[in-house]
Amino acid sequence: MPEPAAENRVSTSLHPHPQRWLILGVIVLAQLTVMLDNTVLSVAIPSLTRELHASTADIQWMINAYSLVQSGLLLTAGNAADRYGRKKLLIAGLALFGIGSLIAGFAQSSGQLIAARAGMGVGGALLITTTLAVVVQIFDDTERVKAIGIWSTVNSLGFAAGPLIGGAMLDRFWWGAIFLINIPVAVMALIAVATLVPESKSKQGERPDLLGALLSTVGMTAVVYAIISGPDHGWTSGQVLLPASAGALVLALFVGWELRIPYPMLDMHFFRNQRFVGAVAGVILVAFGMSGSLFLLTQHLQFVLGYGPLDAGLRTAPLAIAVVVLNLSGVGPRLIGKLGTPGAIALGMTLVSAGLGAIAVLGAHGYGGMLIGLVVMGTGIAFSMPAMANAIMSAIPPEKAGVGAGINGTLAEFGNGLGVAVLGAVLNSRFAALVPAAVGAASLPAALAAAENEAERLRISDAFASGLETSQLVGAVAVLVGGLLAALLLRRADRVAGPDAPSAARERAA
Repeated sequence: MPEPAAENRVSTSLHPHPQRWLILGVIVLAQLTVMLDNTVLSVAIPSLTRELHASTADIQWMINAYSLVQSGLLLTAGNAADRYGRKKLLIAGLALFGIGSLIAGFAQSSGQLIAARAGMGVGGALLITTTLAVVVQIFDDTERVKAIGIWSTVNSLGFAAGPLIGGAMLDRFWWGAIFLINIPVAVMALIAVATLVPESKSKQGERPDLLGALLSTVGMTAVVYAIISGPDHGWTSGQVLLPASAGALVLALFVGWELRIPYPMLDMHFFRNQRFVGAVAGVILVAFGMSGSLFLLTQHLQFVLGYGPLDAGLRTAPLAIAVVVLNLSGVGPRLIGKLGTPGAIALGMTLVSAGLGAIAVLGAHGYGGMLIGLVVMGTGIAFSMPAMANAIMSAIPPEKAGVGAGINGTLAEFGNGLGVAVLGAVLNSRFAALVPAAVGAASLPAALAAAENEAERLRISDAFASGLETSQLVGAVAVLVGGLLAALLLRRADRVAGPDAPSAARERAA
């Protein structure tokens, strides 16, 4: 068997990099910019509508262009990083993200901003896959869970901090500042990556799977587009069914192609690994429940409890604070070490589900019960998300770390979009059943404005609150089922393989 390339040897589990913690700091700085951009745009919608004369469709494309491009390219980006070098692709991702942010900040029209956001999505796909892949490469088995916990913490922090940072920037500057703030961060990260991060890539000799890359990108983009469009156009409309069917067909062709060729971009034999399948199921269902429920939570705070956008953002902060404190203090990683990956996932997802249930039931008429639910949710996320990411990455050979990160990111994006769409549909269905006369309104504020008297307005508000409670409980059930299913499959895989199987597999691969 040929000797692995030198750049691949520096990152095996037997030789952790001496500057790994400093490198991790650089990586999470780059990751933070991407996660902030996922949510920061939401607070700028009124400004964009006013200053760029953006229509509702324009606003939707400003938001969706980023997520569509990013989710469609994650798997291809991870494969390219494995083949051509994770450091090279990380630098390219930072450069594209910075250039896209610059163009977005000075955009003079909706079309320019949409194009810039799509370019940022390309950079974001490269960053998400390469950052996690580099973490796997430079940390050994004893420290990897803690490192992935910090990486996962930054994801949660970015998600929660986006609206807060965006709101603070808009209080003092024009809307373009929310994009320009990315540039100094990207430049600093670019210099640090070029100086500190070691290059790593898989062994040479495999031909690039260009058709597989094309099929996966087109298929995932079409499916995610259908999910995003469902709530607006209706799930049975041609605008949803056509891309959904086309995407499913293309993804089926992708699977068939990958099974036939000797050098697949995604080795379908991974799905024979119960550990991998368990982690995959957990990531999708957990993202489904959490993302959809958090999306509904912001509406609950604003429309039911009456908080403004910035105040609503501040009141979701306890979730992120709980995640940061538990993971940075080492409590989360230590718990994973004691309970094992299946136990940590089962406990964490049970807590997330309980937190969602508390928000739905106790937070219906005040913030006190919601605060309890947010803290419980954050505790569960701190225990479960790093364990889930580590389960996926440990089930894949180290030389395919980029593909593993791409799978993790793709599944999370898929679950996020599906959660927002499906739980939003549950909310609308419950709302329509309780107040049929308000169904034609475009939003809750529109329905309230059309109400003829105070009693009708109160009935509409109560119906919306009931719809939120129902949909959040559905999300809680999805999270609980996903967590228990993942834990069961992982526990079964560990029994079959034996306690030392993951580390032994890594040593053989190295």
